[in-house]
Amino acid sequence: MDKIIVIVGPTGIGKTSLSVQLAKRLNGAVISGDSMQVYKKMDIGTAKVTEEEKQGIPHYLVDIQNYDEPYNVKIFQEKCRQAEREIVAQGKVPILCGGTGLYIKAALYDYTFEEEEIDEAYQKELEALDEKTLYDRLVKVDPRSAEKIHPHNRKRILRALQIAHTGMSKSEREQHQQHRMLFDAFLLGLDVDREVLYDRIDRRVEAMFDQGLVQEATALFSEPATWKYNSFQAIGYKEFQPYFEGTADLDEVKEAIKVHSRQYAKRQYTWFRHQMDVRWYETGDPQIEKDIKAWLYEREG
Repeated sequence: MDKIIVIVGPTGIGKTSLSVQLAKRLNGAVISGDSMQVYKKMDIGTAKVTEEEKQGIPHYLVDIQNYDEPYNVKIFQEKCRQAEREIVAQGKVPILCGGTGLYIKAALYDYTFEEEEIDEAYQKELEALDEKTLYDRLVKVDPRSAEKIHPHNRKRILRALQIAHTGMSKSEREQHQQHRMLFDAFLLGLDVDREVLYDRIDRRVEAMFDQGLVQEATALFSEPATWKYNSFQAIGYKEFQPYFEGTADLDEVKEAIKVHSRQYAKRQYTWFRHQMDVRWYETGDPQIEKDIKAWLYEREG
């Protein structure tokens, strides 16, 4: 199996700087496991790694998609696996870094994402229903998926209902897969006191506004037609919709981004602790590099 280092953790904790540091010391290259940094022009709101921050380290899956084009976990999985093969062929160590849990898991495990046929008539029927009715329907046709999907996550509910409509439910598809790890992976997670993390998040949002987030969001998403783009669903952009509609001021937008970012960080912790066997370290712990080097040496021996 190919070796791969995986860095996970919540937004704003320092995954990017650690990935670059490790890549410099271990002859590595970084693959972004972030679902939004793939989009071109969405730089400030996604906290996209800058050329200066890269320090000359190759980065894959950053700035590869137009922001008006859809991107999903199946596309990511294919591109990530291709990037991993290229890095290994160059004699380098791939370092997968990101906080989008489903993307990270899709990259590492034997998940198969089939092309889904959309029944347009059924989709139209579903879209006319309110969230409660949709969720109640999902509970009936695929209760196991309903347990994992938030009742207000309309997008995921619609997708699960469409999958079930094809004959095999989403949970049944998942059961048929072996959940087998395809790599020899060192999974490390970064942790820090929650209050410290939340303060970092708040300060990062303030910095984004100072760097021109309002101008960036306005240039990309001020037109209502753009609000349907997958890219607009990113925290840091979607909160601007009330501002564009004239129902919120910039202070309210800023506060909403802070709140949603903190909530997202909490969900990330929960997801990684329950879904993957991660070794957790405090941010800045010198033991990280020691443990990884020991792991590389053991595997090579």
